[in-house]
Amino acid sequence: MNDKNYTKWVTTWGNATSITDRKEATFARDLTLRYPVRMAFDGSALRFRFSNLTGTEPVTISEAWVARNTSLSSEPQGGGAPVPITFGSCTSGTIAPGAELESDAVSFDVHAGETLDVSLYFADFTQLNAGTLITGPLSRGKYAYGNFAAAAELPLDLTRNTNWFYFLGTIDVLTEEKNHAIICYGDSITAQSWPDYLTLLAWEAGHRDVAFIRRAVSGTRILRQYDCITYQAYGLKGATRFPIEMQVAGATDVIIQHGINDIIHPVGTDVNPFRPWSDMPTLADLQRGTEELYVRHARNLGLRVWSGTLLPIYGWRTYAPERDVLRCAFNDWLRTSPLFDGCIDFDRALADPAHPAAFAPGYDSGDHLHPSETAYEQMARTCLETLL
Repeated sequence: MNDKNYTKWVTTWGNATSITDRKEATFARDLTLRYPVRMAFDGSALRFRFSNLTGTEPVTISEAWVARNTSLSSEPQGGGAPVPITFGSCTSGTIAPGAELESDAVSFDVHAGETLDVSLYFADFTQLNAGTLITGPLSRGKYAYGNFAAAAELPLDLTRNTNWFYFLGTIDVLTEEKNHAIICYGDSITAQSWPDYLTLLAWEAGHRDVAFIRRAVSGTRILRQYDCITYQAYGLKGATRFPIEMQVAGATDVIIQHGINDIIHPVGTDVNPFRPWSDMPTLADLQRGTEELYVRHARNLGLRVWSGTLLPIYGWRTYAPERDVLRCAFNDWLRTSPLFDGCIDFDRALADPAHPAAFAPGYDSGDHLHPSETAYEQMARTCLETLL
């Protein structure tokens, strides 16, 4: 008999919502999406928030189900039939364009460390405009042609893997009062592996009362966004993103690692018509944007705020010494400003001591901007040592 007192909703998994990459095909029909999500806590119920914030048409979820994935759970609790996710007691729900939709609370015996499959079926033509690309050891989805949302297994011949997470934004669990969430906010660096490694390392270290919630979109900037279809997938600007992405039940802290795209994107309209030099920020612009758009809002929510320094960029295709001067100056401010509760110094953790503008050997993915998988693990260790 379980004698735990489940009285508090805490987000156990989360993702940002962005505009998907603009391809020739933007609609799908008769499609099943399946996303495995790892549970951070024990609990007695689940609720789900689905997002169509960047959509321009209504999206109807024809069916939605949650079930145990025994093959991926670190501590499997047995199988069991899938449970329907309902909306106002209905088995389907429609998300208005530019809006989000929250499910009913679903009774479900949740066990920390297990993996649940969230499966969505879309019967009619559906605009796939709201989704985010994420990667990492815990971030792998699947899609299948046909309705297999309630099936135990997806048919091999009709199924492919995907790292695009469409519509699924947030999963909350009704859990114990001691549990809480920490938000990881940023761009492609955070959309990639380090939050997943942080989740795994924290679990291995015995921290069983915290979930790390990724809110990250590749290409995003603090101060600006693109409105052309070439770069729409680079997402919404900070002023638009941050208030939405801080809607995390039970959150106590936010880690902000953002700003490198503001520095490296501008190249001049003679090179790229969408990237004028007028987009290049000053140090004061980055400081003001971080304080006014991020820190103030986080403080109003009662969150502790941790800065994350920007990583080396030497060798990146738009690298220039003056860009690195700005990056270093911004990092110095992130390390020392009293606005923050502390700094997670990702830069010093990954930089080459003999050449600080560049990654240390083994830490460069090869493009001189994104870390290697080994480096993402080091980012997670650095974060864990600072926070917990």
